[in-house]
Amino acid sequence: MNTNKFSPTRNFSGNLTDNNEEPYPSLSDYHDYEPNLEFDDSELHQSPDIVVQTAELIQMESNGINSPIPDFTDDNFEEELADPSEENLDSLVYSPSYPEVDDSPTRKFSEIDKHKIVDVKGDDNAGRKIIVVYAHRLPPIAEINHSLFLNYLTHTLDQYVEQDYSLVYFHYGLSSKNKPSLRWLVQAYKAFDRKYKKNLKALFLVHPTGFLKFVSQIFRPLISAKFGKKINYINTLKELNEHISLEKLDIPQEVIEHDRKLGGSVTPTTDGSFQPASPLQQFGVTLQFIKDNYNVVIPPVVKQCVEYLDQPDALETEGIFRRSANTLKIRQLKEAANQGETLTFADAHEAAVLLKTFLRELKEPLLTYELYDEIIQFQTWEKDQQLRQVSILVMEKLPVDNYQILKYIISFLSRVMERADLNKMNAQNLAVVFGPNLVWSEVESMSLVAIGPINMFTQFLLLHCNAIFMI
Repeated sequence: MNTNKFSPTRNFSGNLTDNNEEPYPSLSDYHDYEPNLEFDDSELHQSPDIVVQTAELIQMESNGINSPIPDFTDDNFEEELADPSEENLDSLVYSPSYPEVDDSPTRKFSEIDKHKIVDVKGDDNAGRKIIVVYAHRLPPIAEINHSLFLNYLTHTLDQYVEQDYSLVYFHYGLSSKNKPSLRWLVQAYKAFDRKYKKNLKALFLVHPTGFLKFVSQIFRPLISAKFGKKINYINTLKELNEHISLEKLDIPQEVIEHDRKLGGSVTPTTDGSFQPASPLQQFGVTLQFIKDNYNVVIPPVVKQCVEYLDQPDALETEGIFRRSANTLKIRQLKEAANQGETLTFADAHEAAVLLKTFLRELKEPLLTYELYDEIIQFQTWEKDQQLRQVSILVMEKLPVDNYQILKYIISFLSRVMERADLNKMNAQNLAVVFGPNLVWSEVESMSLVAIGPINMFTQFLLLHCNAIFMI
């Protein structure tokens, strides 16, 4: 090894090892070992050079030495790059302007949440929750506490890791000014242990640059072949649209413009110009449209899904509403529903995903845009007034047809809760699944600050459904 480089290796416990006498550090040195972790520990011994390289880079950064990693960033923004030495997080301290915060998640993470770095975007075509991360919204490193940001990420994911989910990372906008250090990336990878990786079904890395691919190579020995299959490099929005409908992502204009510069040809449209393909369409339309054309209050697709799921075998399916289904089959079921056909399900997960998809694709959420602001204030209501205020909101402020559909769905979910010992879906788990599919904002994307109250409101509906709906 070049003598100008850091020669000894160092394991995560901080102990130096002699390269000639001791074996290269295994994963156990880097992580509290668990037998079921999605890592291939043996690969570390087969690829020692990369492990040593990673250890060297981490050690160099911790010693304040400039990392030899080249700043692979978007070519159009090279003039904005800062000196790489600014990336040393050991010198990072809170700005005096940072306010003191309490321990509640909403207040504690408010300084992170205001940047809108992380969004929750409902469900993808397979019924999986979509978590989106935007690199261009990361502030300069001196203006953000990266340790708190890591806690924010894990707290957000903690609400969804028990169900199948997809993660979309938009790499555009990462520069030396806002790029976390390699040491932080390793810490982040360690923090996202097996419980986060197990139900992550797809990781989309959009607009990757040389830096992102370089880091991926560094981490390759730590990533199992199984997890590696979940990683998808996406070069354009058109390519991403093949996996996730762009309309669901509400992609920022800056990312769209960057995609155009890269030769992309797809621009998401959210101008409300969509027209139903037929009078029998049920997905992506209003409840009034369905009522006018089917002459019923409860949409047929909702009724068919609930009737199928209301059978003992389906109700007792473990992980119902948390597992995804075959994307092609869901697409076929949607097409059949949009033609007014009777649906045939192969299993409970297909019906569960279709029900969630229907709710999320409504032109207006079941709980309406108008009630959104009140619902996200739920946690500020006095506890002894919550039942009264929720009852007023649902029974008096919600349109009559919406009330009837909500009552129908919540009544069914109460029966799902009765089998929670078998299906593992209690009120909290169901609220996490259904909350973001029942209400969302018309003007802003979902955030951690909004998700908490929405889920708590939904959980309250489920726990007090008898009193609220007079069931």
